[in-house]
Amino acid sequence: MRAQDLIQRKRDGDELEPEELAALVAGYTSGEVPDYQMAAFCMAVFFRGMSDAETAAFTRAMLHSGDVLDLSDIPGPKVDKHSTGGVGDKVSLALAPLAAACGVKVPMISGRGLGHTGGTLDKLEAIPGFQVRLPVERFREILASVGACLIGQTERLAPADRKLYALRDVTATVESIPLIAGSILSKKLAEGIDALVLDVKVGQGAFMRKTEDARKLAEALAGIGRATGKRVVALLTAMDEPLGLAIGNALEVVEAVEVLRGGGPEDLRELTVALTSEMVLAAGLAGGHPEARRMVLGAIADGSGLARLKEIVRAQGGDPRAVDDPSLLPRAASTLTVTAPRAGLVQAVDARALGLAAMTLGAGRTRVEDPVDPAAGIVLRRKTGDYVEEGEPLCVLHLGARGAAPPRLVAERARAAFQLGTVPASPRRLVLERIA
Repeated sequence: MRAQDLIQRKRDGDELEPEELAALVAGYTSGEVPDYQMAAFCMAVFFRGMSDAETAAFTRAMLHSGDVLDLSDIPGPKVDKHSTGGVGDKVSLALAPLAAACGVKVPMISGRGLGHTGGTLDKLEAIPGFQVRLPVERFREILASVGACLIGQTERLAPADRKLYALRDVTATVESIPLIAGSILSKKLAEGIDALVLDVKVGQGAFMRKTEDARKLAEALAGIGRATGKRVVALLTAMDEPLGLAIGNALEVVEAVEVLRGGGPEDLRELTVALTSEMVLAAGLAGGHPEARRMVLGAIADGSGLARLKEIVRAQGGDPRAVDDPSLLPRAASTLTVTAPRAGLVQAVDARALGLAAMTLGAGRTRVEDPVDPAAGIVLRRKTGDYVEEGEPLCVLHLGARGAAPPRLVAERARAAFQLGTVPASPRRLVLERIA
């Protein structure tokens, strides 16, 4: 079959057969189908969409474009968590060791930050010596012995998605639910997991700004999971303001450790417990949500979650002393406090604006190959609902060595992200919906 025929049929709204989609993906992976034809296909999908059957078949084709890990010889249920990306989202750093402490095996393949959203790999690499590029055999060894291992995507796991992800980024076809769903699940199912918990962000700082769009994506992901014999549970969570107080890699490591010690910001702690509880439940280790939550809170209270993080760090080449001593993490040479221009109640905090401000300080990147400064970032001193006097701190900039803009300019951008007023802000629930 010719690629141009499949492109034309999808352009005209036809439904493609599973074997046709498999041939297209295989041809693209091998190089037989060039980028320009796959770009045309993606644009056709962007406008015409895909049926549930097509999306499932497309996902399976990308999944089987490379290796699929077989972890059946490792005892215990294998469950992973994926977030669609947000500002200050360091949940995985606390969630993986907590879930492992509760008996879940967590084979987590994560990504890097891009644009205004952070990436788990960048945060982990802020820990001195931590290795995110490991051979598959070492990944399996750590998973079996420690219970969790967090690495980047390997060359042989879902290679079609790796090529397609880069292509979609430069052809304005990122915002397509079938393509997003296929991208997420092809990588995650290649890990050899039994179940997957999704954190689908909604709001100003999220990829999906409207609840209905996030719901469609979550339902598509859950549907593909069912079609491939895996259980997929999704939580729709608010991302209008940053999660927690810290934005930036080393800063977020410190905050995640605070959660494992039983502290940390309330919203970060709440979401970490909620998502980890879903993992325990999906693993079949608890009879219901109340029991799963008790198990997770117990792993925080008895210190087993924190101890498991140190084991993960040690196993992956990092310095476990950095978990207890934040001074061993990268630190900014200087800071700049951003103050309130007038007194008032914080009505809103623009997560996207602060994420972009942190990126210009050096905490993020505009291209995947760009370096990041692990010490750079922002720490909030006020959030929605807080009162602030004129001249009091709104946030503190941790200045990176490779900032792309003058600090004073970034400070003005950060100040503009805080909306002040006289009327108390209406509270918004953190977990909006659960879809299974």
